[in-house]
Amino acid sequence: MTRPGVAASRAGGGASRAGGGASRAGGGGDGRPAGVGRGGAERRGLEEAERVELTVDAVAPGGHCVARVDGQVVFVRHALPGERVVAEVTEVHRGFVRADAVTVLDAAPQRVAPPCPYAKPGLCGGCDLQHVAPAAQLDWKAAVVREQLRRLAGLTDAEIDRLGVRVAALPGGPLGWRSRVRYAVDAAGRAGLLKHRSHEVVPVDRCLIAHPAIQALPVLGRPWPAAEAVEAVASTGGDVTVTALPPDAAATAPPAAPAAGPAGLPAGAPDGPAALPAAPAAGLTGPAVAPPSAGPQTVREVAAGREWTLPASGFWQVHPAAADTLVDAVLDLLDPRPGESAWDLYGGAGLFAAAVAARVGPAARVTVVESAGAGVAAARDNLRDLPGVEVVAARVETALARRRITGPVDLVVLDPPRSGAGARVVRDVVAAGPRAVAYVACDPAAFARDVCTFAEAGWELAGLRGFDLFPMTRHVELVGLLRPGR
Repeated sequence: MTRPGVAASRAGGGASRAGGGASRAGGGGDGRPAGVGRGGAERRGLEEAERVELTVDAVAPGGHCVARVDGQVVFVRHALPGERVVAEVTEVHRGFVRADAVTVLDAAPQRVAPPCPYAKPGLCGGCDLQHVAPAAQLDWKAAVVREQLRRLAGLTDAEIDRLGVRVAALPGGPLGWRSRVRYAVDAAGRAGLLKHRSHEVVPVDRCLIAHPAIQALPVLGRPWPAAEAVEAVASTGGDVTVTALPPDAAATAPPAAPAAGPAGLPAGAPDGPAALPAAPAAGLTGPAVAPPSAGPQTVREVAAGREWTLPASGFWQVHPAAADTLVDAVLDLLDPRPGESAWDLYGGAGLFAAAVAARVGPAARVTVVESAGAGVAAARDNLRDLPGVEVVAARVETALARRRITGPVDLVVLDPPRSGAGARVVRDVVAAGPRAVAYVACDPAAFARDVCTFAEAGWELAGLRGFDLFPMTRHVELVGLLRPGR
């Protein structure tokens, strides 16, 4: 039967369904798409798998736009502000629903055809913005940053305008940039990528945002019968490695954007893609199976005027230009001076510590704090030529609370995980009395919450840079300058 009572946004129009199941009633005689009926007088909430016509409003965090149907909030993927679309409800929650735009009735000027055939509703969930022109993606991300600063940091429109919030593209274009890719493996042993908000694997024949060296690997289209995931890395130092992760390793591997797990080749085995045998000629069946690993156990990265050696599983920025871009922004905002002391908190392999140490000089004290064992080992190995650098193996909040590191300090680099530094760490950093803090953030909401905590302590957000380290996705990287209020 046709369900009454769902008026579609401001344009009107509800959703009709045949028999209450997943199949849809045919289109009406007024040119409306199949499955979209006219609204009735009774109003009821949207249901999963229901289709509704709506008009899309502003962008929102998470790669969505906001719409409303009879006052009910709908977060719509694959849409653009101002568009009129038919959206299919994918999840129902108290107070809001999620939906995918499955038909575009009136397209925005910024809409483009996604270059990847898997960047569609119901398929790969990795790229949120392939339907958006590259320049408009930058505007989208800047709008999200502004809204989070307004809503969570409590900044006024005038304060946000003074910051000149914008997001800059990195060299290389929006495709072929991802130097670390984790492919999920399904029950049939096929490597692919995950659907949005799902553990379901979508087998793919190529990932267009993957680095060309990764795209050239014979990873896809071959069986991985004993693997839960396959990690591929193409470093800026020219190393290429592939690792098959068994279920236990895939569950515990540290995130390497996404995640990885190292395993080396036998002694004397060749490095790189040539170490993988050819894929079987007939699809995913046949005697040939992928080896557990190919390529070096460690990879070389080049950044901040240095060469870095890391485990293939170690964390490093996934965009080839990201490390130098972030280093340049941190140095420009902090302006380190000879003799100044510095902390590099959540320091990983010590990228920012090395860059700051080069500015403050060998007699100055620079302290890296990192909790992950692989990061601590990498920092100690890669920074051993810098006599003024100390690496502390501890959680940042523990190091501060238990006085493993003590102020005063002149400069601080904060590069916390996606959840942010948190109020306790922010207050302890402020208590150490630095003249400036460079905050490197991968989540605008967490960053804005911490900016609010700094403001409560009398500090101000004095500068902000945004970078598109993750083209075609919703993610954006920020580097903020915080300093005591004048």
